Amino acid sequence: MASARRSGNSPGRERRLGASVDRVERLVSEAVAADPAALAVASAGAELSYAALAERAATVAEELRQLGVRAGDLVALTTARSPAMAVGALGILQAGAAYVSLDPSYPRERLDFMLADCGARVVVESSLDPCAPRVTSLGHRVGSKARPQLGGSDDPAAYVIYTSGSTGIPKGVVVPHAGLLNLVRWHQEAFGVSAQDRASLVASPGFDASVWELWPYLAAGASLHVPPDEVRRDLTGWRDWLVAERITVSFAPTAVAERLMELPWPKETVLRFLLAGGDTLLVAPPRGLPFVVVNNYGVTEATVVSTSVSLTPSESASSAPPIGRPITGVELHVVDDQLLPVVAGEPGELLVGGVCVASGYLNRPELTAERFITDHLGCTPDARLYRTGDLVRARPDGNLEFLGRMDDQVKIRGYRIECGEVAAGLLRHADVRSCAVVATGEHSGERRLVAYLVATGERQPDAEELRAHLALILPDHMLPGAFVWLAELPTGPNGKIDREALPGPEWTEQGALSGDMVTSDLERAVGATVARLLGLPGIGVTEDFFLLGGHSLLAAQVIAALSDQIGVEVPLRAVFEGPSVRELAAEIERLVLAEIEEMSEDEAEQLVGRSPRQA
Repeated sequence: MASARRSGNSPGRERRLGASVDRVERLVSEAVAADPAALAVASAGAELSYAALAERAATVAEELRQLGVRAGDLVALTTARSPAMAVGALGILQAGAAYVSLDPSYPRERLDFMLADCGARVVVESSLDPCAPRVTSLGHRVGSKARPQLGGSDDPAAYVIYTSGSTGIPKGVVVPHAGLLNLVRWHQEAFGVSAQDRASLVASPGFDASVWELWPYLAAGASLHVPPDEVRRDLTGWRDWLVAERITVSFAPTAVAERLMELPWPKETVLRFLLAGGDTLLVAPPRGLPFVVVNNYGVTEATVVSTSVSLTPSESASSAPPIGRPITGVELHVVDDQLLPVVAGEPGELLVGGVCVASGYLNRPELTAERFITDHLGCTPDARLYRTGDLVRARPDGNLEFLGRMDDQVKIRGYRIECGEVAAGLLRHADVRSCAVVATGEHSGERRLVAYLVATGERQPDAEELRAHLALILPDHMLPGAFVWLAELPTGPNGKIDREALPGPEWTEQGALSGDMVTSDLERAVGATVARLLGLPGIGVTEDFFLLGGHSLLAAQVIAALSDQIGVEVPLRAVFEGPSVRELAAEIERLVLAEIEEMSEDEAEQLVGRSPRQA
């Protein structure tokens, strides 16, 4: 792809821009003045120099003012991932407003809710020209909030990002300029960003990583490159695009980053940093990569990134990589359920403080008060802390270890279990490329672990092998009852694993599990025994015992009960080798017939009489 001309190293070009500037749009203005001909943003068939970016953003800002947009207003930004996204965001900020970043691919109902909730009267959206967004007045079509409640901060808002709520209703997070500027300055310093860098823009517009991808580079005079959609759907194509476009710094959602690390990389790779974020990174980078893998943790309510760490191949394979230490301007506290600091090394909830903390949730004062609390651990007046709800602990080297969501911590048979720890153990198996572990079993009253796995190659180890692997590193109560192989783990628009989309047992209205019809009295008897011990009203004959929540202890109980009923010793392996009622009944029948062949006629008649099957 052709590129706009990048100028040479003009005097002062390599100095850090905007040392005394307090707004990111003003940093971009400095970059424009430093080298207006330099490439700013490029996508397939569309490019903008810094001069063109500034000109088009100024046009957007003027149109917004003519429509009555004032300082402190919210303007919806619904552009696709394109140069127009940078133009629209910059124009909104130059008009003195804050932009509400919405993904135009969201369902119409969700977009309508967000537009109404934020009270936006104007939207900057995609047009036929990928470099020139369209400014549209919404009039009175949506919303009734002329001046939405932006939270309790004196610092004006820079942008709003909506996140999913536990109630299913999205909530808008209001991020002020000070937090955004802190993120930009830390990023530029941490990764040595200069005007010569070429960075990728891959995150969904509705995902806060797009903020992280956009501003540190435009504020440094670097160039942004947007990959075609088909590249983002193909792993090797993604790698080849990064190499061909000579990208030097790139973000990738965690699930993608893990797979990119596995690929061979050509010698001409100029990528310096691969930045992973958005989900729990469970594997360390292999040796020989030509770039540094950086693991990042953060929440939308604390301006995208709170901790960061450059990983090395020497990271211990016994646990997932750490999430690092706090970035500049961020304060972290690990606390107990009384919000008091825990002893170093003990798990606790992570609280985030500092300039990064958002103003609060848009139009949600009660939720804001619940999650954004007074900083009782610091000495800065009126400072606040955000309760992340994430469970972490400090390692001896000072890096934090992510243990999972506090509300994802499950209790099974009296034991508290972190699903992430089980997933990390499974990823140590050579045939497991990626996995997710969740707890199911709400219908039966007992929660059970289910592991969803994607194979490294064609081989898919059976449940017995996987349990034996985990048993070397985890106690019995942490072993999943079921292992489900998938072609890929389902992900949402932000690249995170979509746990709601993971397949599971299908329940009928009667509470019994779906399955084929019973074909013999033996299958009926085996099914009744298994269902009783699982605590289920009934099961289908083809359903997997372990997928229903069975585990080794229950398997032993099933075998003992069946052996007692039929008078033939059934080996425990029968459940693992044939975990469905139909397979188990067939194995029992085989054992009974083998026993009959070695018996006298009277003994055989007695055995058949005890066996719950038709002669």
